[in-house]
Amino acid sequence: MNIESTISLLGAVQAAGADGNIHAAFWIVPIASIIALAFAWHFYSGMKKEEEGTETMRKIAGHVRSGALAYLRQQYKVVAAVFVVITIFFAFLAYGLKVQNDWVPFAFITGGFFSGLAGFFGMKTATYASNRAAWAANHSLDKGLRVAFRSGAVMGLVVVGLALLDISAWFLILNFFIEDASDAHKMVIITTTMLTFGMGASLQALFARVGGGIFTKAADVGADLVGKVEAGIPEDDPRNPATIADNVGDNVGDVAGMGADLYESYCGSILATAALGAAAYMTSPEVQMKAVLAPMLIGAIGVVLSIFGIYLVRVRPGASSKELLGALGRGVNASSVLIAITSFLVLYWLDTPRWLGNWGSIIVGLVTGIFIGKITEYFTSEAYRPTKFIAEQAKTGPATVIIGGMGTGMISTFYPVIAIVIGTALAYAFSSGGDLTDMSRGLYGIGIAAVGMLSTLGITLATDAYGPIADNAGGNAEMSGLGKEVRKRTDMLDSLGNTTAATGKGFAIGSAALTALALLASYVEELRIGLVRVKDSPEITEFAKETIQKFSEISGGVESASLLDFMTVYQVNLMNPKVLLGMFVGAMMSFLFCGLTMNAVGRAANQMVNEVRRQFRENLGIMKGTSEPDYARCVSISTKAAQKEMLFPSLLAVIAPVVTGLLLGVSGVLGLLGGSLASGFVLAVFMANSGGAWDNAKKYIEQGNFGGKGSDAHKAAVIGDTVGDPFKDTSGPSLNILIKLMSMVAIVMAGFTVSYSLI
Repeated sequence: MNIESTISLLGAVQAAGADGNIHAAFWIVPIASIIALAFAWHFYSGMKKEEEGTETMRKIAGHVRSGALAYLRQQYKVVAAVFVVITIFFAFLAYGLKVQNDWVPFAFITGGFFSGLAGFFGMKTATYASNRAAWAANHSLDKGLRVAFRSGAVMGLVVVGLALLDISAWFLILNFFIEDASDAHKMVIITTTMLTFGMGASLQALFARVGGGIFTKAADVGADLVGKVEAGIPEDDPRNPATIADNVGDNVGDVAGMGADLYESYCGSILATAALGAAAYMTSPEVQMKAVLAPMLIGAIGVVLSIFGIYLVRVRPGASSKELLGALGRGVNASSVLIAITSFLVLYWLDTPRWLGNWGSIIVGLVTGIFIGKITEYFTSEAYRPTKFIAEQAKTGPATVIIGGMGTGMISTFYPVIAIVIGTALAYAFSSGGDLTDMSRGLYGIGIAAVGMLSTLGITLATDAYGPIADNAGGNAEMSGLGKEVRKRTDMLDSLGNTTAATGKGFAIGSAALTALALLASYVEELRIGLVRVKDSPEITEFAKETIQKFSEISGGVESASLLDFMTVYQVNLMNPKVLLGMFVGAMMSFLFCGLTMNAVGRAANQMVNEVRRQFRENLGIMKGTSEPDYARCVSISTKAAQKEMLFPSLLAVIAPVVTGLLLGVSGVLGLLGGSLASGFVLAVFMANSGGAWDNAKKYIEQGNFGGKGSDAHKAAVIGDTVGDPFKDTSGPSLNILIKLMSMVAIVMAGFTVSYSLI
């Protein structure tokens, strides 16, 4: 979409007028969702028309697909049971205790449903694409890249398409049914209610990430430790009993899990910003509507520009790894430049107060996201010094590999943290117009910066989902015996996929930090609505009654209180022990969560290692190639372990804000969210970058450096990669969901907290 067509589209919409009290520009959002889903179907159909390869290739892909679908069916059964219990609890809060919006139980369900649906569609596409990408690589590198990348684009476009569809539907439903409020207050209720469906999306995403991560890493560790190190057979060798489970895991963890993860990030950033806009501009319903629509419209325009960027990704025959990376970068960068231009036009057209400052915040978000992606690439790609350093450490054994990887990961946290600090400060300053006391508009700027960072999610997620598809394509080529030249091409695609996957994780973590800050402010707005809802109830605690009275004394009532008034009434400062206690608990939560998920991977991997050893020991025909391993047994082990191990860590994230709210009140919850954000963000960057660097250090050695495959250095690097697997694919990427899920739970439970907290 060029500038002229954008102006024409906006002008036509403006001329159409408003439908009731809904601004006409709103209709761009559902139209964009339909465009995204239509192109997702187009790319999916195009992929299905590609050749499937040999009979062996089709058979292997079928094993992986059936295993992945069987796992997801089992996971959705467990998740559905959890959702039913939580929905009943929310219904009790809404219809029994009257401390929650009546729509929350329904919003919670739809958020989880669409999050799971996005992951399912992406994973189904990936399982059909792997053998086709391998066969395409048999013809040319460019064709292999195109098939893998456009299949990954299905995931990106499904996520943004379903997210905008969900947002559009709820906006229309709530706008129609909510009538018992003034126009300005009505929009606050609508946006905060819509924000609560993010909890369903976050919870589903956490189950998908943790469960999928445990599944894939249990299989990966078993395949690597016994297959590569002990048996000395290549990666993805068909004689390895765990290799099918490993390929299944790539799909359920890195595709379905990442899709659900970024679905809730995308929704969360748009909805949190909309809620902040509704609160910041309550004095003018017309301006308020424009502030609410701005993040939705930027997301909608980003859909079209992402599609444009997808078509730019292609390479010449005989391209190098650097050219492959450049091709992906070309698509992402072009989309980013165009969203910078079109977002300027959108904000200028809406003409909200300080629109130029808000545009500056969007640019800050874009630049911060790109910077974090580049830094992640630097610390995880074998083309740069940090990963080469870790590979060199392998010459002296696995201990130095692990030390080098942990040190590199720790150092790598410096740059993303500084980027987020500077980006947050600039976004706040731009949107507040330099008036640092104008908290509402400054926080709106932070939210819209997160929207800017995620505005081109359609293509950035495509680069991420491309990775596991390329990995599976390499595995399919290896197991099918396609030859060294094809394997070389798929290895190039796979190596690039490791870098893009690490970059995608960095991007997800960075956006989580900005979104979580916006959610903190949204929590305060939900507190306001909760207090208004229960202020006349005789069942609330004496502490809640005293709090409402304080608001009357300092600001004339809860309805007119500012954010600073809330901080004053609830004593949110570092001298309040409740805030400090909450911060300690929040910081601890990140480490406790990682410890639980790491140990879960360890227990599952232990079972997998023993099973692979048993099959090698009891079926000697496997290594001779005269009998086929029992792949299904390994898939079953990973499936059962994942279902069992994912429940406690995930539910802990739901329970912590509720218990903290009851025991420590609002100030304790804000401390909890602040502590978890600070520790979780840094820990997530460390784990994702360490794991990515260990993985690519191994691949750098496999390219023939420091002795190549089978050398002592290679075996040491495999150990490092094995340690890094749960770092980068289970615990690390799950942390950004943990941060946002706890914020979402706090928002949903705000009415309950202000009514029944003990202090």
